[in-house]
Amino acid sequence: MADAAATLIRQYYNRFNAGDWDGMIGLMAEDVAHDINQGGREIGRDAFRRFLERMARSYREQVGELVVMTEPKGRHVGVEYVVSGAYVATDTGLPPARGQTYRLPGGAFFDLAKGRIARIANYYNLQEWLRQIA
Repeated sequence: MADAAATLIRQYYNRFNAGDWDGMIGLMAEDVAHDINQGGREIGRDAFRRFLERMARSYREQVGELVVMTEPKGRHVGVEYVVSGAYVATDTGLPPARGQTYRLPGGAFFDLAKGRIARIANYYNLQEWLRQIA
């Protein structure tokens, strides 16, 4: 169970790095819950797609240095990663984008159900990101 969970999450990040939004969403439950870093919760694949589209407008990111940790039953997964990116278009409520680059550690928690991602919660240090793009 834990191996299948780790494989699913690695597929999620591989598809993220490839810009394969349809492939990412295909790994999710219809009612996936997305807890946005220092933000609210959005529900459903359509909401997640809109989030990805907004991110794709403002950021060019790759996630690497993955450390995937699962509990024995494969229902919960924690991931530590490093995101390397460029801020290419101003995002709502954030400083102006000028192509600034950044490298930032982060983490995510996933709940899995019936072989799909049921919840995603991402965490990173927003203040450090702001410092890097200043």
